[in-house]
Formats: sequence, C-alpha cells, structure tokens
Amino acid sequence: MKLLLKLQKLKLLWTLKLPNRTFHGHPRLLSSDVYSQYESIRQGKQEIPKYFNFASDVLDKWSEIEKAGKRPSNPAFWWINGEGEEVKWSFEELGFLSRKVANVLTKECGLQKGDKLILILPRIPEWWLVKVACMRAGIVVIPGTSQLSAKDILYRLQASKAACIITTGKLAPAVDSVASQCQLLKTKLMVSKGSREGWQNFTELYQNQSADHSCIKTRIQDPMMIFFTSGTTGSPKMTQHSQGSLGFRPLLSERYWLDLTPSQIIWNTADTGWILTSIASFFDPWVFGSCIFIHNLPQTDSEVILNTLCRFPIDALVGAPTLFRMLVQNDLSKYKFMSLKYCMSGGEPLNPEVMEQWKSHTGLDIHEVYGQTEMGVICSVSKGMKIKPGSMGKAAPLYDVQIIDKNANILPPGQQGEIAIRSKPIRPLGFFSEYLDNPKKTAESERGDFYVTGDRGTMDEEGYFQFIGRDDDIIISSGYRIGPFEVESALIEHPAVVETAVVSSPDPLRGEVVKAFVVLSPTFSSTDLKSLTRDLQDHVKKTTAPYKYPRKVEFVKELPKTVTGKIKRNELRDKEWGRI
Repeated sequence: MKLLLKLQKLKLLWTLKLPNRTFHGHPRLLSSDVYSQYESIRQGKQEIPKYFNFASDVLDKWSEIEKAGKRPSNPAFWWINGEGEEVKWSFEELGFLSRKVANVLTKECGLQKGDKLILILPRIPEWWLVKVACMRAGIVVIPGTSQLSAKDILYRLQASKAACIITTGKLAPAVDSVASQCQLLKTKLMVSKGSREGWQNFTELYQNQSADHSCIKTRIQDPMMIFFTSGTTGSPKMTQHSQGSLGFRPLLSERYWLDLTPSQIIWNTADTGWILTSIASFFDPWVFGSCIFIHNLPQTDSEVILNTLCRFPIDALVGAPTLFRMLVQNDLSKYKFMSLKYCMSGGEPLNPEVMEQWKSHTGLDIHEVYGQTEMGVICSVSKGMKIKPGSMGKAAPLYDVQIIDKNANILPPGQQGEIAIRSKPIRPLGFFSEYLDNPKKTAESERGDFYVTGDRGTMDEEGYFQFIGRDDDIIISSGYRIGPFEVESALIEHPAVVETAVVSSPDPLRGEVVKAFVVLSPTFSSTDLKSLTRDLQDHVKKTTAPYKYPRKVEFVKELPKTVTGKIKRNELRDKEWGRI
C-alpha cells in the first residue's frame, strides 16, 4: 500500500487539516528560508516535496546553522554511561562521523539503497551513528531490543531478508547459532572490542574510513525503517515506515507534543528497539535542533535516574509509567533537579495517583502521550493544555481521531468504542506504509474510512481521549509490548504443559504483567509446583526475550473455551482484573 497519494490530494489534506498556529517566543526551525518552506506547506500554499532525506534536509541543515554561529553552543548528542565516560557531538561532528559509517556500510559491506539492516544495540552512541548513516545511504534500518533471543533474531532475519546485522559481542553467539539458516545475510558487524570469526569489527572499520560521502536522494515515500510489532494471534509483523512518516512528519506537526528549542535537552529512557526512542530520541528533538541526552542505563535504577536529573541540565524527561511509579517510591525531597521542567509518559496508561504524587513532590506535571508503532504519536497532553487525570490528551496534528463502533460509525462524546484514525480518502503522512509482506493484515487494519487501533476508549466534549482497554490480547508491561502467542508457544514446548493461555494481570509497579494459566500433563501432576513454576519461567526466558516470561503462573485443570474450541482469553483476563 502506498503511503502517499498524488501530491495534489496531499495539498488538500494540509489545507483542510492544519490549523493556523503561532508559537510565541520560539526560535524558528532550521533557518528562516527553510522554516518558510515548511510553513507554506503547513498552510497548504506549497505541495509536499517529492524528495526528502532526514539526514541531508534536517541534520545537515542544522550543521550549517551551527557553523554560521546561529545555534546555541549546545551539543546535538550527549551520552554518558555512569562510569565516567562521556560523548558529546555537535551536528557537524554527527555529520562527519555518520558519513564515515555510511562508507563502511556501502564500501566495506557492499550494501545498497533499499537493503535491510538489523540493528540490535543497547543505548550506546553507535546506535545513533548507524541510523543516520543508513539514511544517508538509503538503507532500511530495523531496530531490535538487546533482549532478543536467538529464536527472535532468526525470525527477524528470515522475515525481513536482512543483508546485514549490527550488534554487540554479547549477542554475536546467538546470531551465529542461527546464521546458517539465513542465506541472504551477507555481513555481520560487531560493536565490541576484540574479534570473532565471521564478524567484522565496526569500530576499526569506521575509524579508518573517509568522511567523504554524498547523501543519496530518496523519495519521501521510500522505506526508511521497519519495526517488528508483538502479535496477539501470530508472529510479530513488520511495520514499515517511510522518510515521510517518520522524518518529515515532525516538520509539519511542529511543536505539538515536545515543544523544544535548540538550547534545551531531552532525555528519553525507552529501549532502543521501540519506536518511542526513534521519535523522542532521534527525529522530533533534532527537528528542533535540540540536544538528545542518553544514559547507558544497563538496568533501570531509580536512584541513578534521579541523581542524573540532579547532575545534568535536562529540561525534558520521557519515560514509561513504570519509570514514574518507581521514582515516586523514593524520598523525592532529597533530590533537587537541575533544569527539569517537562515530563512525559507514554507506552501505557499512567495511574492518576502517581501523577499526583509526582506533582506534590516535584511541582511538575506528567503529560501523557498515546501512540502506536504504526502511527507514532496519536494523542498527547501538550504544554499549555489542561491536564485531566486519566486522559491521554487530544489528537495530534495530521490525524483525525474518532471513537467508532464496529460498523465504522463515529460515536458521540462520552460513548465507548474503538479508537480510530481517518485514513480515507487521503492517507495521512504519519501513517506506516504497510505491514510488509502481509497485505491481508494491512487490509484488516482498516474499517470503513478509518484505521482501527485495536484500543477502546472515549472522547469527551472538549476532544480529550481516555483509554479504556485493548480489544486484542496485547500485554503492556513496563512499556514493553508482549504478544501472548509468543509466550504460549514457548510454554507449550515444555513437556509439563498440555495447554496454556496467557493474559495480562494487574501489577502495582509495572501496570500489568504476564500471567500464564497452565494445564499440566498427568506425568507432572505430583511435581512440586513452586519448583515447576521457576522451571517454566526460566524456559520462557531462554526461548523468548527475558522480559516476556510469565511473572505469575496458575495451574488449572482446564481452560474456558467457546463451542468451537477457542480459548476464552477475555474471560480469564476479566477475572484477573476483577471484572467478573
């Protein structure tokens, strides 16, 4: 499915959808000439460009502004690891280093425009360099969390037909264990000290490379990134985004949810495998010329996070609700934040009591953000908006968000239905292009004139949306989206398990966790259940990513089923949440 229709139709979209907006006291984006171009597009006076590349049209423009002395002396990228190591890059340095990496990918690895590259790195600077380099070379990058298992990596390599993988020495053995089954995998790059047979050392290659590289010309609808979703009834799907949906979108959405300036610093604590990091720690802040701050954070430690906020001039903090639930458990009176003014929470609903505790101890509000892998930011409570506890704010620019029924009829304010975004007659720019190689799923994601999110909610008279729950069985725990099918598939491999159903279960810290209902094989009926529970949990950790294991296990004689034999997961889930 094409992301964009004819430019003339797109011009109509911007004319109809984008309001006239002014931003008092904010420096213009990029430069006066560039700003004027995007302002004309926002007002419908100019068509969206046919060609666009985030690296050359945004990052390199900021580099030029820097060299002209028209940007504050703020780094573009600031990384620490908590052990004394620190990296600071200006936009000019980011451009220099990313061109070297682009040459590594094209000259040393032989990658070409349109080739796919799987990037599995923790929060280290190389993750940002590789992403920018891929844009310069027209290579499609596929981020993945460092917690992926060998089985997860195999599936992603085979499904994507990736020609290259870049990861750390820690994950290299897992890749090697499945690489023989991936005939299209040409190159393996390792971001670690030392060497390994069959791998090239990333650092050595790029240090010796020339920085002479010309950014490739890309169309605005050309594929740029692919994210794997967590499926509820099958394997993860490939959600493909274009140069336009991720890179150009924030230029048109302007300051909606972040509202940063070139002198400000933002810290997003999300994992590098999720789209939130690409949005909040890459595209959107750099559109504003802001500084992206990153702490390596091998583990989420509330004291480390609080001390970092006290030691560094961080203006904006983005995190999952779990982060704020952890932070409010500390004695916040001991901490004095250096610069923090703006806090945002996304990935799952935030408890109103946590918002109240954070506000009472820090004086800061938490602004909720709602989005999906397919859409990016859909709703948010932006600066200046009234905060309604339990509400995730209003629709983002470019999106016509509605509550609809099963027949795609728009429901009135206050009535519960499915959260949907208008996709016809014109597909908004921020939309994903398609579920790659899955036209059936792409078609099923639409109902009438709308893309359906699978989430239920309501909208009030003022246009504020409230999240009710998910129509599907997806589990969101500590910001991680977990598909029950993957956990069930892992459990069923264990000889003790005859049948299993996985649902969400409430948890005071994580919001919800994975719970498995298990029907045991008769040969295991006399086994010590505590020991067996640990065994099943360890089995899932080894078979899938560690964060997917069931933190709760309940052994049952049978599972509730429909007359056709389908397991009633909704019944188990409702019982777990006290709804029945």
